[in-house]
Formats: sequence, C-alpha cells, structure tokens
Amino acid sequence: MTKIFNPKFFSLLKLGIGKKQISTDLLSGIVVGIVALPLGIAFAVASGVSPEKGLITAIVAGFLISFLGGSRIQIGGPTGAFIIIVYGIVEKYGLDGLFISTILAGIILVIFGFLKLGVLLKYFPRPLIVGFTSGIALVIFSTQIKDALGLSIEKVPSGFIDKWGTYFSQISSLNLYAVILTVATILITVFSSKLIRKIPGSFIAIILITIVVQVLDIPVTTIETFFGEIPNNFSFTVPNVTWGDFSQYLVPAFTIAMLGSIESLLSAVVADGMIGGNHRSNTELIAQGIANIVTPFFGGIPATGAIARTATNVKNGGRTPIAGMMHALTLLLITIFLGKWAKLIPMSCLAGILIVISYNMSEWRSFRSILKGSVFDIIVLLSTFLLTVLVDLTVAIEVGIVLSALLFMKRMADIGAKIPEDRDIDLIDDYSLLPKDVSVYEISGPLFFASAKEYTEVLKNTGFNSKVLIIRMRHVPFIDSTGLHNLQDVVHTLKKSDVEIILSGVQEEVFKTLNNSGLVDFISRSNVFDSFKEAIVYSKEIVKNESF
Repeated sequence: MTKIFNPKFFSLLKLGIGKKQISTDLLSGIVVGIVALPLGIAFAVASGVSPEKGLITAIVAGFLISFLGGSRIQIGGPTGAFIIIVYGIVEKYGLDGLFISTILAGIILVIFGFLKLGVLLKYFPRPLIVGFTSGIALVIFSTQIKDALGLSIEKVPSGFIDKWGTYFSQISSLNLYAVILTVATILITVFSSKLIRKIPGSFIAIILITIVVQVLDIPVTTIETFFGEIPNNFSFTVPNVTWGDFSQYLVPAFTIAMLGSIESLLSAVVADGMIGGNHRSNTELIAQGIANIVTPFFGGIPATGAIARTATNVKNGGRTPIAGMMHALTLLLITIFLGKWAKLIPMSCLAGILIVISYNMSEWRSFRSILKGSVFDIIVLLSTFLLTVLVDLTVAIEVGIVLSALLFMKRMADIGAKIPEDRDIDLIDDYSLLPKDVSVYEISGPLFFASAKEYTEVLKNTGFNSKVLIIRMRHVPFIDSTGLHNLQDVVHTLKKSDVEIILSGVQEEVFKTLNNSGLVDFISRSNVFDSFKEAIVYSKEIVKNESF
C-alpha cells in the first residue's frame, strides 16, 4: 500500500544523492534565494504587511515545503496569488486574524492530503484556473498604480472600480520621479537577463534603483516611510485568539487552503513536465499544510508552491529538495546580515517588480486561446475572471465550478440529441496484427476537464513504448480547453521523443477545435485519417521506412 505521507527528500536519501548533484543543488539554492529576496519583500508589502514577514515566510515555509514535500524541486514561499486574500484578511481581521486563518488553512491542507484529495486539481477546468489567475494578475496590477505613479493617496479603496476612480481623481499628484523609477525597474527586470543571466533582474533592479535614490536623494517614498525600521531577526510568538470569533476565520482559511492547494499542485505539475518527474500530490498537500501551520508562529504569511522560483531552480540544475532548503538558508543569512537595509528600497521599485509579476501571471496567451474556443469555455473563463476582479476570489471559484458542471451537462445533453455518425468503422480490431512498434489508444467519451488527466497519462505511457501511436477519437464528441491543453502537452512531449502521432476517426467539431489550436498542423494533416484502416496502413509504411 502506497504511503499517504512520503516525502521525496527521504526517498532520495535512501537511493543516494551524488556529490556532484549535491553541489549543483547548493548553487541552485543560492541563486533561487537571491531571486526570492525581492519577491518576498514585494509580496509582503503588497499584502499590507511589513517586508520581513515575506522573508520569514520564504525561510520557514520554504524550508519545510522542500524538507517534507512530495516534489523533488518545488520551491515554496509567499506568492502573488495570495496578495488580494491576505490584504483583505488583514484589513478586516488584523494580523492576528491573518495568522489564525493561515494556521486553520494549514490544518485544512493536511486534512486534504490525508483524505487523498491530491487529485483535486484535475477537477478544476482550465478556463476556471486561467480566469482567476488572470483576474488576480489584474487586481495585483491595480494595487500598484499608487506607488508606481507616486500618487498622494492616504487610503486606497479596496473595490476595483472605486480604486481606479480614486487614481484618476488624484492624477494631479503624480510624482514624475516615481514614474521614472518604476519604468526603469521594469526595463531592468525584463531585459537585464540578456546581459547577466545568473543574477535575477528584480534583484539587480532593487540594488541599482535603491543606490541611485540614496546617492541622488530623490524625493520618493521608501519602505521606511510606511514601516520604519526593518528587524533582521524573528522569534516565536503565539497569535492572540478570541475563541468567540473563531468561526469567522473559517471562510478566509478555506479560501487560503483552496488557493494554496491549486497553486502548489499546479506548480508541481509544471515542474514534473520540466524534468520528466512525478510528484506525490498528497504528500505535497500535507507538507504545504504543515508549513502554513508553523510559519504564522514566527510572524509569516500564507505560503504555497511558487512556479517562477521552481522554474529558476530547474534552469540552474536543481534536482533534489536540497536546493529548496539551501534557498531558505540563503535567505536567512541575507535577512540576518543585510535585512536592515531593506527599509531604503523605494516603493516605486517594488511596484515595478510587481507589475512585471502581474504581467507574467496574466496568462494572456492562454486567455486569448480560450476566447477562440467553445462558447462554454468562454462563459466559464469570463465569469471567473470578472468575479475575481469585481467581487471575490472565493465566489469566483465556487461559481466557476458550478458553471463548469452545468455547462458540461448541457453540452452532453445536446450531443445526446444528435449522436454523430461513426466514421471510423471497425475494419481492423485485432490489435495483435499490428507491427510491434505501433500502439493504439482509443479515447471513449468527451475529453474534458475531469477525464483529461487520466487519458493523457495513459497516452504518454503508451506512446513512450512505441514508434507510432494511433489515437482513435471516433467516440470523442467534444474536447474542452482543459482536454486540449493536456493533449497538446502529451503530443509535444512524445514528438520530442520521436514518436509519430496519428489520429483516426476525428469528428467534425473536435477536428475544428484541434485545427484552430494549431495541433493538427503540428502533428501534420497527413497524419489525420477518417478511418482506422487508413491509419493502420499509414503506420505500417512509417515503420517499414524507418527499418531501412
């Protein structure tokens, strides 16, 4: 029986980790630690808490997530996705309320893990995920306009429309110095990697902009303006709990837990694709939960898997949890010895960094792609996006899930009323007659958000054992954007391994979806057949030609 809680680090220790890999992981951890420094500060400030709380989160939670997690390379810490949630909780319940909500969220995540809900992610359709991620990105961008333009606004309204109304009404107080620093930060963050690849652009921007502001005594607000001195140490504290108010923290706690589980598992899946690995989703959820239970006692905020820092870890050769633990240790040393200087960082510089982050989060390419798809996916996408921006993230996810289920039932009812003609007649069903290097996999039923993961995992495993993979799609009435996204990932992975992909019996609506996405051209139109017999004949020709 597979263990529910089985950290990757201990499994790798049993197998043995080579000295060369350990040294590579240590170096990767140092680089990721440097990347995490400006992000930790920026996420904390944008969330309405002092900068050191972001660093504490990256240190404590980052170490625990790597030490106890189910992924080889996942880097944990504060992320942009939590900004609007944390800001709202602090505004309504104060810091103690945030700490209690985070601890409760951690307990919920541990329960999710032990209930084996690590597969939860597959039930979230892609339009829903892209919708709320893009919505969060727009909200983060909107929160940074005050500091990016240096506007003199004492308190920015929490509502999206009210916020922008205030910005326009106070535009006369614009600080040209702040605007120039924001633009300079964005340019350095985006383009410095073309000259200096090893050092992250956000780190370079913070160092250069802070030095310029101090040397030239430029009149702009800094972290010190709002938060005063930044402590370079942290201690164990217990949040002040009023038990009578305990129930009011359940909703924010559930929101943190839901978003944390989605973000961490999304990041782990992306990381698996980068290294060809397989994370342990239930273990990952339990580790995320433990990290969120422990971190608030040191003054930290919610944490989850961070895709950008995880990708940086992969690019620098990190392949074991040692890199993640080293990233936490690097941040600890920086905080102890250099933390006090963080107060000099201009707010416009942090705004510039967060604007770049919000752009990277926006998933505008995926957003645009879904808008070209079916009307059902578009409805889920736009509903989730608008609700995230204008109402609340929790409402957006709840409505998105219900909408997805209702629209799926409507789609299935429509298809049941007009069953398409079976164009892929069983002329050959004895698969034993196929050449040994040809595999066949038949998808039966719609390729949609709840089934896409299983189908594509089997497709991948089947394809890796073949030279030619025939995918029979005669019984696929439609494919939604989640199914399309997963199918594209599998096809790209198999093509990189020189596996020839052939499609047979593709129905008209499904073909239209595949064609609009560019997948038909990627596979090659000559590899798409109406009948299974034609696909078999063509596969035999491919195998025969390769044997010469």
